[in-house]
Amino acid sequence: MRTRDDVQYGFGAAGHLWFEGSPPPGARGAAPPAATEDAIFDLASVTKPLTALALARLARAGAVRLDEALGQVLPELAGTRSARVPLELLAAHRAGLEAHRVLHPPGDDAPIDPHRALLECANGRREACAGDPPDEGFPPVYSDLGYLLLGAALARRGAAELDEVVAREVTGPLGLAIAPARALRRRDPRFDERVVPTEDVAFRGGVIRGAVHDDNAWTIARDGMAGHAGLFGDAMSVARLGVALLEALAGERPAWLSRDELRRLVAPRPGGSLRAGFDGRSGERPSSGARFGPGTFGHLGFTGTSLWIDPDAGLVGVLLTNRVHPTRTSDAIRRARPAAYDAIAEAMARAR
Repeated sequence: MRTRDDVQYGFGAAGHLWFEGSPPPGARGAAPPAATEDAIFDLASVTKPLTALALARLARAGAVRLDEALGQVLPELAGTRSARVPLELLAAHRAGLEAHRVLHPPGDDAPIDPHRALLECANGRREACAGDPPDEGFPPVYSDLGYLLLGAALARRGAAELDEVVAREVTGPLGLAIAPARALRRRDPRFDERVVPTEDVAFRGGVIRGAVHDDNAWTIARDGMAGHAGLFGDAMSVARLGVALLEALAGERPAWLSRDELRRLVAPRPGGSLRAGFDGRSGERPSSGARFGPGTFGHLGFTGTSLWIDPDAGLVGVLLTNRVHPTRTSDAIRRARPAAYDAIAEAMARAR
């Protein structure tokens, strides 16, 4: 256990960056290096909390309203089925959208049309969710489509690329080394050594390393950021994000976000565990384990990443893995996550 800025923390790294028989491009014949504390991971959907935080920050600045309709922010989507959906319902997965659509066929080398992709997202409503949403939204369904739309709206009102908006409103003020691959590669000459490979995908040339794993994010944003995925970071930066959220909830970061502004994102909502940019504990065996409390909130990432925050215990837990390497078929992460978070909670309790 160590202490930094009055925060007690523990840290560990285990395993190797890739398997012996599945090296990334340029590493054939090289022994897989051991994982280290500064390894950089594709955060996948742990991107979503930062998108939602950018929404809250732009709302604070008056650049957008949480209840503002999508079609007001993006007039080119005014004729779509989701034109009248408020941005907050997109963030809370209550816009009535489908969970996912393939926006660009695998292996298709033709450039993607961003406008057409957004039209498809905005029209991707579930059949049971026609018309205008009720005040609290439709029954929640976790949807990447909603975050693609939300990201485009924030870029428009933030007057910059989405990753630049997030850097200006979230990661910059909090001092976090979380960014898309292109930004981290530009500022860190060791990025390509530190970054962890993900899946072996034939149509993308083999093992992916230093490029976003999510196919929709890759085809739309390439080395940038989409609203639902695209950010990379190391474990300490993700943990520092969690600490900053605890501080904001305690009223200690009023210049960044007030307690009430953040509570609006993380507070439980009817119909399920999904909040606005975050998730809560759910199921008989939550992925945050048995020791994190009922008020816990956070997020998972498909690549094997996760962040859970227990505000009552003042506890932040982070687990970054590349569980999709070299294939997504294993479900071992379902057992590993609860065990890891139980161990984190137990270790921190002993240290107090």
